[in-house]
Amino acid sequence: MRSAFHSQAPRYPEDWTDFPAGEQIKQAITQVCDDYTQRIFGYHFVKLGSLSAQIPLKQSPIRNIISQVPFSAMHLEHDEISESANNSGERTESVDSSASPKIVGQSHQLPFSENSIDGFLLANELDFAQDPHEILREVDRVITQSGYVIISGFNPLSLAGIAKYLPVKRDNKLHDARFFTSYRIKDWLQLLGFEIVEQRQIMFSTLFFEQRWGYAKNIQQYLSTYFPWCSAVYVILARKRVMPMTAIRPKLQLKRQFSPVGAASARTSSYNKAKS
Repeated sequence: MRSAFHSQAPRYPEDWTDFPAGEQIKQAITQVCDDYTQRIFGYHFVKLGSLSAQIPLKQSPIRNIISQVPFSAMHLEHDEISESANNSGERTESVDSSASPKIVGQSHQLPFSENSIDGFLLANELDFAQDPHEILREVDRVITQSGYVIISGFNPLSLAGIAKYLPVKRDNKLHDARFFTSYRIKDWLQLLGFEIVEQRQIMFSTLFFEQRWGYAKNIQQYLSTYFPWCSAVYVILARKRVMPMTAIRPKLQLKRQFSPVGAASARTSSYNKAKS
């Protein structure tokens, strides 16, 4: 098995449109996240990475949702907003006013205190990480007890995993994806004390081409029923479990007030003295 650490950082996608079927992947992940987030309660939720920041969590009961993105993504977004505002003749402040607040930072260095975040979304963030272990350790550090984490990733045991090694659209950033198996991700989570709650398999295609055929939905439903292991994308829901420590009480040793052996010997000695 290859090491999770990569000597060279892969090209990082700033938008779902960096993939040929990016919009379809985004919609499929959003649909699953809408179901998952309805189970997550608390005060703070963090969408980690550029791709995660673009997933709308409209069904989440948590209102304070923060997106953490790298500086390059913020710079690109600012340029796009400025260009859009200039073309439409509107002010830049009025564009995208409903977006969640964003902070700039690296995924492996989270600016949050320990035990402060109730939920995380990592939409294919580990697939483009130089060291995914660092990211998961940081998530484990700041997540609350019984907090949830949602992780999506590309499945190497799929048509997309095979197409990654073919000379097809080599300039696409999808070729740089790490393609970790879901078993490996779940193993890392369990080592950090997470319990795997649920996993769903979505997107049965190569991902290197847009699906333009009308009956794609029927085929995807058939494959998800009979061949779920070959899906191109998986989405994992895991929950942090912390076992409470139980204090071990010291055993109390009570002094015996009456010893039958001592009493018998005392009576015997008294009888012998009286006889003598």
